[in-house]
Amino acid sequence: MRTFSENPEDPFALHRAATAVLDQRGTIVGWSVLAGELLGYGAQEVIGHGGLDVLVDAADRSAARRAVAQCVRSRGWFGILPVRRRDGQRVRLAFRARLVLRSGHGEEWFLVGASADEVIQWEIDRSLLDGLFRRCPIGISVHAPDLSILRVNRTIAGFGGIPAEAMRGMHMSDFLVYADAQGAERGLRSVLETGRPLIFTEQSARLLSDPSGRERMVAVSAFRMEDPAGEILGVTQMVEDVTERERARWRLALLNEASVRIGTTLDVVHTAEELAQVAVPGLADCVAVDLLEPVVRGEEPARDASGPLSRVALRGVSPHSGQDTHRRNDQVVFATGTPQARCLSERQPVMEAATGASAEPLRTGDERARSARGANTPSLMAVPLVAREVMLGIVSFWRTHRPEPFEADDLTLAEEFAARAAVCIDNARRYTQQREAALSLQRSLLPADVPEHPAVEVAHRYLPAGGATDVGGDWFDVIPLSGARVALVVGDVVGHGVPAAATMGRLRTAVHTLASLDLEPDELLSQLDDLVDRLADEREAADPATGEQIVGATCLYAVYDPISRCCALARAGHPPPALVTPDGNVTLADLPPGPPLGLGGLPFETAEIELPEGSLIALYTNGLIESGRRDIDEGLRLLCAALNRPERDLEDICSTVTRSALPDHPTDDVALLVARTRVLAQEKVATWTLPKEPTAAQQARRLTASQLSAWGLEELAFTTELIASELVTNAYRYAAGPVQLRLIRDTSLICEVSDASTTAPHLRRARSTDEGGRGLFLVAQLTDRWGTRYTREGKTVWTEQSMNGTAPPSEPAP
Repeated sequence: MRTFSENPEDPFALHRAATAVLDQRGTIVGWSVLAGELLGYGAQEVIGHGGLDVLVDAADRSAARRAVAQCVRSRGWFGILPVRRRDGQRVRLAFRARLVLRSGHGEEWFLVGASADEVIQWEIDRSLLDGLFRRCPIGISVHAPDLSILRVNRTIAGFGGIPAEAMRGMHMSDFLVYADAQGAERGLRSVLETGRPLIFTEQSARLLSDPSGRERMVAVSAFRMEDPAGEILGVTQMVEDVTERERARWRLALLNEASVRIGTTLDVVHTAEELAQVAVPGLADCVAVDLLEPVVRGEEPARDASGPLSRVALRGVSPHSGQDTHRRNDQVVFATGTPQARCLSERQPVMEAATGASAEPLRTGDERARSARGANTPSLMAVPLVAREVMLGIVSFWRTHRPEPFEADDLTLAEEFAARAAVCIDNARRYTQQREAALSLQRSLLPADVPEHPAVEVAHRYLPAGGATDVGGDWFDVIPLSGARVALVVGDVVGHGVPAAATMGRLRTAVHTLASLDLEPDELLSQLDDLVDRLADEREAADPATGEQIVGATCLYAVYDPISRCCALARAGHPPPALVTPDGNVTLADLPPGPPLGLGGLPFETAEIELPEGSLIALYTNGLIESGRRDIDEGLRLLCAALNRPERDLEDICSTVTRSALPDHPTDDVALLVARTRVLAQEKVATWTLPKEPTAAQQARRLTASQLSAWGLEELAFTTELIASELVTNAYRYAAGPVQLRLIRDTSLICEVSDASTTAPHLRRARSTDEGGRGLFLVAQLTDRWGTRYTREGKTVWTEQSMNGTAPPSEPAP
């Protein structure tokens, strides 16, 4: 133990400490000037007196004697004792005592004293400094103005792998990668020049001694050192290794990015591609996503995960794999014992620090995958894609360009990626399954193709919306009617999904049934309105808790007669049709709007429009003209503009309409039906009014035979004469007023008999003893179809016969 400190800041330094000399009896024999200044005693007042008597109060002498006894035993002592000043004030002093031998074997004690508070503070400061350089877990390095190292603590020495003494005089470029050393020295040089400290600045600090070039991040705080005169002495920096914290932050950022970027669509392949895009290059150098083939098709995979795999996504940092690939037809087979094969069989993630070619999938055209991973595969993770306890596939992560292999934390992150992606892929699979089911149902309920009809030439489009729940209840139809007429129908059920599609099918069937009754458009819509009411009641009664009930539908029903060129239309809450004359004039039909179907109790009105031959009628659903991004009037304007050239092919017109008027991102189904009207030539229609006389049937046979002979249809004369005779006879017997007979020659031969009665004829089976009642039975056997329609003036009984000879008999229409 040194009596005096060589450090000028030490309270025990020679120029700062008080000193005294005591002989072996404890008598003061020497007293310094600094001792007098500290305690107020002059030398003549204390020399020759006992130290305990002069300087220590009676109450403190026992402690002082124990200190003296220890000093004698140890021949030296350091400690704190209370001392009395000359003015009586009691102060605490820190003492260092050393034995001094005199000539003649005399012994004296040399005492050095200083303020106890200053000594304690000095010891604390010295211990702190010693702790910073010997035991502090944060690295500390002191640099000269030229940034050479003056001193480092043990943490820095351990970080660099070089003894602390050996680092003295070195520069950071001697043990750090050049680029990282340049960045670190640039920061320290800024602190030296400006005096502004660095505070927790993160820097890369890769070591030259690490051949793998493993990434290492440090947080640096630095300040400039100056002497009391302001002279710059250098710069000190404190360095904390934050590599693990930075990796954790990086993993958290990747995980957050994955939660945002994975699952943006409900497409299985696109979701797999998003997984690969997020993982490369952040986590891996190459990623491949392989799904069980039923998953790609939207089907339920086997519980045992058996069956072929399809590679749907491949992404790598190699320039040869810069573009994403998803090839549905490429099957992937993993050899037994490979990490992927074990992952599939065990449903557990597998990580290998080094893999060989056995980890490569065995499939045709796999050169691209090998190119994406590079020549070597030093590290691999295979993670299962499992959602709702169902195995969907596997995702493989490779590191080839980075020196460090995968770690346990990387595997945890990969599992998080796979778990999120698996849920999204399964959602997309279920969505695909539901959408295909809804579309299949919808396609089965819509007409596969519309029949050709002599009254109109038609073309149509049906465009489903993008989502499974967006599959709507839009429909269209072309229904042949009696008398060479045709019904054009477009409708839209409120709501989306399978329920709307199913309801659409029921309404379409109902329209067919009602159309066969030859009802007027307004009456047909009234009947349809009652049906929608009943459907809503059924849905509510089946499950009132859900509140999911079909609240309505819209419909436009038009009947066109090619003989009179009259089109009768009625609508129920539906957009009006667009009418285009042959000269290109486009208008929206002025129809009474009518309430939507399902409101109940409100009337519908029929409007009649005479159309020139070659006119266009465009029927559509609101999905074509309505969009959240534009006004409905803008949609109607675009529709009319696309129809302004009616002479074009109808398929071309439909394509132009959907291309021009359809919103960019439609959210509703679209049904479009475009018809070009035809007119039946006058020479193909013959009409007679027969008086209500007993000879009416005979006259009908004569007129029929004559007209069929003029048309060259003598082979149909016998049956048609019989049909006309029976129908006219019934009218003569049961109806009032004149009877009208009409023959229409088109794709079939039509015979119509109209009268003023509303009584419907009934087909019955006559008994063998009955004299009559067989007329309608004969009519039914001799015709392809027959039926009755009602008009404002009465009724019309009609029949149809094939033009190519006799046809099989049919049951009567309702």
